[in-house]
Amino acid sequence: MKNYNNILEKLRASGSLRSLPDVVHRGKWIEKEGQVMLNLSSNDYLGLASRQDLRNEFIGQLQENDLLFSSSSSRLLTGNFPIYTELEELIADRFGREAALLFNSGYHANTGVLPALTDKQSLILADKLVHASIIDGILLSGTPYQRYRHNDYGHLKQLLTKYAHEYEQVIIVTESIFSMDGDVADLRSLVSLKKTYPNIWLYVDEAHAIGVRGKNGLGIAEEQDCIRDIDFLVGTFGKALGSMGAYLLCSRTIREYLVNTMRPLIFSTALPPVQIAWTKFLFEKLPDFTDERHRLAVTSHTLSEALKGQGGEISASHIIPFIIGENEDCILTSLHLQRKGFYCLPVRPPTVPKGTARIRFSLTADITKEEITELITNIGK
Repeated sequence: MKNYNNILEKLRASGSLRSLPDVVHRGKWIEKEGQVMLNLSSNDYLGLASRQDLRNEFIGQLQENDLLFSSSSSRLLTGNFPIYTELEELIADRFGREAALLFNSGYHANTGVLPALTDKQSLILADKLVHASIIDGILLSGTPYQRYRHNDYGHLKQLLTKYAHEYEQVIIVTESIFSMDGDVADLRSLVSLKKTYPNIWLYVDEAHAIGVRGKNGLGIAEEQDCIRDIDFLVGTFGKALGSMGAYLLCSRTIREYLVNTMRPLIFSTALPPVQIAWTKFLFEKLPDFTDERHRLAVTSHTLSEALKGQGGEISASHIIPFIIGENEDCILTSLHLQRKGFYCLPVRPPTVPKGTARIRFSLTADITKEEITELITNIGK
């Protein structure tokens, strides 16, 4: 029988043991063990989840039939309330796409869409640094796959030249903003590559971009003006949009196909109607959060400039790595910054490559430039 205690001890000895933090949230602040710290590890990129004014406005306009806290069923049985269709139609209209489909989380989307769409006659070509949920979806699909070097479109072109004619369909898979380095994919180059072959589809995960990039907050695809050229455009509500769940933008045919074949959709109880109503409320306001997007861009640039040579030069977003190297040094640096009032956490292998343990600063719009300057001062000590 496997000795799990021994495995845990090895993780502890290597500085890789994880635990669930016991924290209290107070807006942009975190309280842990009696200490209040600025939260630099949140995905609430626009600061919407903690805004009392938005919560009050939302609750004030709720109708009695919106107040259900459970759908009590999958959408294919009795869980398909009108608010789900309303949100899907709003999203599809805002993006100018044929159809949208909601999921319980980004993980549900990425582990469900690819297995439903592919078979042995398909090939998946995925960026080397795609999120674990995408990797799990690829593995669950049982589909042949190759990984191209991160953001190396020359390498991707070589793989397409070699393999595209051997398969019925090829799906290129990438994130737009990458979750560990904060760098950005060139979606226009990927669209150009996609158009060189008739059997290629493009799948883009905008989890860390939706809300914070583009004139209307519609992500890197809007920023790079290629929304309509991406076959499968995935995004989440649990980050900048301050809610929960995920969406896919696609054709009507693909939407209907997924409703009939995608296991995480078919066999999951749908999110509560009140949750969907909150998401719709925030999504309707998304174009109005221009000031929040600007503030986030300014503070992000300030920190990335200060961390040049230590990981900041990699980032082109609000996710900024501070690469330290070894696990123990990274943990000690994190604890030092926490003592100074900054709640930031170490990210270690296997989440990132060995020897690149880092603190991943995840900035939000309600963090001020003065607070970032103070952080930079303490990093240098």
